[in-house]
Amino acid sequence: MVIKRESVEFNTTRRVEIQDITRKVEAVLDHSGIKNGLLNVYSPHSTSGVVVNENESGLVNDFKLALEKLVPEGAGYQHDRIDNNADSHIRGFLTGGSETIPVEKGRMMLGTWQSIFFVELDGPRHRRLVVTVMGD
Repeated sequence: MVIKRESVEFNTTRRVEIQDITRKVEAVLDHSGIKNGLLNVYSPHSTSGVVVNENESGLVNDFKLALEKLVPEGAGYQHDRIDNNADSHIRGFLTGGSETIPVEKGRMMLGTWQSIFFVELDGPRHRRLVVTVMGD
């Protein structure tokens, strides 16, 4: 088994932002030369998330609105005493910080409409993702 790892860096421009990172991740897979195995996308930031879902603008916006409704900013969270971003951390708990996707014949086995998204929850910031590809 071969393991390849690369970082992907980019900037976000809004406090809550959802970016399609599928092409960036595909580039790492292509560089790896691995044809069959697993690919993991990991965010080492506790105020962000990585999710897989359909890339339809209405749905992406609905997801952003749902996060804001489920965990509103400034709702008296204890962590806000430290750095006033408890909502971002709690939303990060809900989204999760990584996704693992099977790889077959050099392609990610995403569903027809699926994309990989980076979910910024405390931007704007410079972010770095770790993409690990394992297999043959």
